[in-house]
Amino acid sequence: MEQLTELDIAVFQLRMGFGHADRCVDWAVERLRLDQEGDDLEVVLLASARGIGEVLPLAEVIIERYRGAQRLSDQFLAGKYIVELRAAYLAGRESVASLDAIFTRLYPALAYPDWLVMLSRNCEYATDVPDFEQPFEDEFHYIASLWAQAESLAVFESTYSRATSDRHDVMLG
Repeated sequence: MEQLTELDIAVFQLRMGFGHADRCVDWAVERLRLDQEGDDLEVVLLASARGIGEVLPLAEVIIERYRGAQRLSDQFLAGKYIVELRAAYLAGRESVASLDAIFTRLYPALAYPDWLVMLSRNCEYATDVPDFEQPFEDEFHYIASLWAQAESLAVFESTYSRATSDRHDVMLG
């Protein structure tokens, strides 16, 4: 099944309360259009599903069937979401305040990963303290760039440097 990661990311966002059910439906419709569903009944049903209550269980079944034990981690999916958020931010569709609300929910939901500490903190502070805007921008660029290239959580973790993140701090006083 092609483009399963796209569905995985959409389901993650939906579970976290950030996504839209239509994104999963659109994924299924596209599989049908390209004749890639392989007679998978759940893909057919997902293409006509409406609302999170119908969409989420069908999408979860599809992901479980094709990924099984190889299911992508929430941290990996969050990282790919951060790449999307960075693009939306640069395009003006997200703001520091809207990102702060997202990171405030993501950080504890992911059990406080080390790589999200500085990004979450700088974003929160940048909502009120202008001196944190550039450090936030620098960290957001750094984290999103790493996730854009990462093919797995392990690859991301092997390239991430806490020392680099720590340089995206503000020395006040």
